[in-house]
Amino acid sequence: MLNKKRLLLLALGTAAVGTALIYSVYGWNFLAPSYPGGPTGTRPEALEQTVTALAGEIGPRDLYNNNKASLRKAEAYISARLKAAGCAVEYQEYYASGVKVKNIICSKTGSSAPGEIVVIGAHYDTYNNPGADDNASGVAGLLELAEYAKGRRYPRTVRFIAFTNEEPPFFQKDGMGSKVYADAAAQRKDDIKAALVLEMIGYYSEERFSQKYPPLIGPFLPPRGNFLAQVSNFSSRGLANRADKVFRGASKLPLRTVSLPSFVYGVDNSDHRSFWAHGWPAVMFTDTSFYRTPHYHKPTDLPGTLNYEYMAAALDGLKAVMDAVAGGQDLAEK
Repeated sequence: MLNKKRLLLLALGTAAVGTALIYSVYGWNFLAPSYPGGPTGTRPEALEQTVTALAGEIGPRDLYNNNKASLRKAEAYISARLKAAGCAVEYQEYYASGVKVKNIICSKTGSSAPGEIVVIGAHYDTYNNPGADDNASGVAGLLELAEYAKGRRYPRTVRFIAFTNEEPPFFQKDGMGSKVYADAAAQRKDDIKAALVLEMIGYYSEERFSQKYPPLIGPFLPPRGNFLAQVSNFSSRGLANRADKVFRGASKLPLRTVSLPSFVYGVDNSDHRSFWAHGWPAVMFTDTSFYRTPHYHKPTDLPGTLNYEYMAAALDGLKAVMDAVAGGQDLAEK
């Protein structure tokens, strides 16, 4: 009889844990604020024009599925925009799947501490789809930051980099553009103080339960996908915490900062992982990708699905973060 009671309790406990895990992927913080709207320093229409040029006019951008020519068009478009932002554009060329590809690098040399480097990065390739959110939105943010920096001076060197080959089959492999860059930077012994990676920053929703999370994370976070997330590992939480404070002072868009182990699914799913591998502080700014948007890696990832007003508010905050980290304040300091 005692064994039956124990088995029953074990079964009930197992069911309770399973149920908690299932529901813990949804946000439970119903008191979380929404974006109140209002004027932004960044023009939403400028961001929309960039996303439309990449995802609407150029389209899918990768080495496969007859998309190579579009990848070249994207290279040319991004290069022209960066040159117009006043940078001397360089290319880090290498071969992947037998094809020469390029990381596009735009450096703004620091005025008093040029050896200290801040990397602002976003990948420009896609997964055989238009890639409006993934990742024309990140590239639009990168170009907006580069153009904003044109009229400013920073003590540190700011390096704007459009990475190629973030998407499969290159993700986490030797052909991944950010890995190629970070490995070479480590060999040069570059002094990278911070890397800010923009990965899908354009999809937002005020619908309840439009936001999901890894198991056990949801009870602490909002149920609506109406915020920008900043993701770091534990080693980068000093950078993340200080960037969080700066962002909140410059933007009304809610920001949620989380520091999690890199083994949690999705935490290292972009180019920031390449900098973590060498011990450099790095964070990812994201709309949380497949935890929010229903268009992830689909033909429906189109320019019309993004919210450019929210995205512009995100850029207001990101400009302030870039100003702070490039201006000599060491956000990586713990």
